[in-house]
Amino acid sequence: MIRFTNHKGEKWGNFLDIKRYDFNKIKPQKYDGKRILLSSVTDPYIPLELKYQNTRKILERLVDTTAFVSILTKSKFVTRDIDLFKQFQNLEVGISISTLDVNFAKLVERGASRPQERLDALKEIHDNGIKTYTFISPFFPGITLYKDIIEKTLEYTDSYMFENLNFRPHNVPRIFKLVREQYPNLLSMYERFRKDNSLWDGLASEIDAYCQNLNIEYYIEFHHGGFSKS
Repeated sequence: MIRFTNHKGEKWGNFLDIKRYDFNKIKPQKYDGKRILLSSVTDPYIPLELKYQNTRKILERLVDTTAFVSILTKSKFVTRDIDLFKQFQNLEVGISISTLDVNFAKLVERGASRPQERLDALKEIHDNGIKTYTFISPFFPGITLYKDIIEKTLEYTDSYMFENLNFRPHNVPRIFKLVREQYPNLLSMYERFRKDNSLWDGLASEIDAYCQNLNIEYYIEFHHGGFSKS
């Protein structure tokens, strides 16, 4: 989002803009029949949400909508709003996770809640009668042990979603530095994935067969080309 804001030259993750908005302008009926996602760029439950409460204020205004509302987060703080989630007609809450390995998570998701904290939050939400999903993303080939994640979350996840690793040009140096330092034996495989998008098809087929065998609800959202225009 740097190119859409006034943060040119700054490093992603080192700045945050707090949006100001007249929340009374939100008319829940305006969104009836539509889909709302909170949120896809900035996590709706980052620690500063506890101070500014923008996400909660939005949800408070949307309670009466019949829109399908989806919450997606990497934060344990999502449990704060269970009372609000229960008031919605059509809402689901998901956690995004790519690994159960605490050390690897620290490398790729600096500042996010630990994997187990996210899973604990999802279980608490599910135990409160709220629909849940596990978003396995970004999917690191050979590193993301999706079967382990599914096995661990099966009892409190209603559906799963899979999204591939983003090989966009500005991400490539960071991806290969990480693999080179942490998983050097996988370096050649990542070179192949970078050059051959069809490899995602094979991985998708493997996931498809595994999920069908378990008879679970799932969606595979692999974007070929890693979201790159090329």
